[in-house]
Amino acid sequence: MKRILFSSLLFLFILSPLLAAQTPAEIELVESIPAETCLDNPDIRNTLEVWLELIEGAHSTIDLEQFYLSHQAGESLDQVITALQAAARRGVKVRILADARMYKTYPVLIDSLGKWENITARLIDFGTLAGGIQHAKYMVIDGESLFIGSQNFDWRALTHIHELGIRIRSTQVVSIYQELFELDWRLADGTPADTSRPVIQPRLYETPIRLLTSEYGPAIIQPTFSPRALIPDTTLWCEEQIVRLLDGAQREIALQFLSYSPRSRNGGAEDPFDGALRRAAARNVRVRLLVADWQKGSRAEAALKELAQLPNIEVCFSVIPEWSGGYISYARVEHCKYILVDGEAFWLGTSNAARSYFHTSRNAGVIVRSTPLAGRLLQIFNQSWESPYAERIDPEASYAPRRHDGE
Repeated sequence: MKRILFSSLLFLFILSPLLAAQTPAEIELVESIPAETCLDNPDIRNTLEVWLELIEGAHSTIDLEQFYLSHQAGESLDQVITALQAAARRGVKVRILADARMYKTYPVLIDSLGKWENITARLIDFGTLAGGIQHAKYMVIDGESLFIGSQNFDWRALTHIHELGIRIRSTQVVSIYQELFELDWRLADGTPADTSRPVIQPRLYETPIRLLTSEYGPAIIQPTFSPRALIPDTTLWCEEQIVRLLDGAQREIALQFLSYSPRSRNGGAEDPFDGALRRAAARNVRVRLLVADWQKGSRAEAALKELAQLPNIEVCFSVIPEWSGGYISYARVEHCKYILVDGEAFWLGTSNAARSYFHTSRNAGVIVRSTPLAGRLLQIFNQSWESPYAERIDPEASYAPRRHDGE
């Protein structure tokens, strides 16, 4: 106990010159819980409450970069849409970016919002830009507050999907995500990407960023982005940052994703993410991986079974039961995307665990080094891991695909 206290005091002493002049930042984990499940955490606010607080508190700007926008009348997202319209009426400038390919499936809400005064919507074609999709899900409010996480701007993400996000209030941190938004806003307007520049860019940002948070004390923040060829500072590339985090693990790695697919459709090169997990297990780090049962019967199933047979690696499917009110397409699933290391640090973001999300698609995340926050996230992971919805993968079993589409 004395050693822990001494270490904490030493850490504060080292950081104090950097933190003394700063206004305390705020960091908060935010969740969405599928109705009729036992995954709720009463001490963690729900997505709807936090989104409404951010939007209703906006003074000048709201910038949203989303994979898509999907609405169903009578659902909770109605309140968010109303709040956006009210913000626009009081003079807040609202900008919405969405993926051009997914717009073809979900055009209605984007078109409707784009007709409002002070709301501008653009589509970005990451297929043309990089061969992938715009998959990031984040909002920046007044250049001061950030929300980022697995939550799509989708009515289902508020009520029928397990999601995890993080809210950060710090102008120093948020300014980096604001610049990413500005880059994509220009790209969506047809401003060509500078393909003549070298792949390796000079370091632009002084990261990681050390903060003093109002609730959790000192925290170290590292923004991460993908793909490498279309980010302003390649030292923030998500794949490299995640691999570095995994390679530093000494005791335990816990990670949850919608999907885990270390091999591309045509085989492809060895996946650095998968390699880092295998290296960790080889040095006796306990690895626990929780993936959604949408992976049953997929190309990734064989890779998951192979991983589950390695010493020190455990793999489970998460199986969320259907809603009593009937089948809902693309719902009733754990959609969280995060990695925990040694109960001390974590990455949380918008990427699934597959190569394309880091190499061809726009995604964003954040690495947080804070023992209190990481410890709380580990409790959330354990709640899912030990829940009745977790199903240990049997390498000898034959799994039928679970229906999740709209057909």
